[in-house]
Amino acid sequence: MRFYYGDKTVYRILDEAEFWKVQEAEHTVVIREIADNLEPQFVKELEEFELAFQQIKVRVVRYIETVVRSKGCICPELKQGIFRLIGCALQQSKQFIMLLDRMLAESRAVGSSVTAQVVINHIRRESEYFIGIVQAFLCGE
Repeated sequence: MRFYYGDKTVYRILDEAEFWKVQEAEHTVVIREIADNLEPQFVKELEEFELAFQQIKVRVVRYIETVVRSKGCICPELKQGIFRLIGCALQQSKQFIMLLDRMLAESRAVGSSVTAQVVINHIRRESEYFIGIVQAFLCGE
């Protein structure tokens, strides 16, 4: 994330979080579709992550609406709430990567499909990208 947004970086991180949480939710569907006979525990965990990503996205959108209504006057309490939510989104993505790593290591369905492995590794890199954006934001504030 570039910091030429100046005082608009809060807007930008919220936009990024909304975008990436939608992506991560969609990624859970992609994995379930490409990994034939994916083990039930992984299907369940992916479904839980899909729901969790959607819930964080809804919370992000609420903050976006609040920030827009504030017309640039972001009080300390609002900023704190945004930071907490962005921190939750960061931790969620890290946990998702741990699930992806477990799937790559333990799932027979994934292990027997080169396509599934390539797609999961690509998805992993995308979540890592979001983590990098959030970490840059948190260090820059």
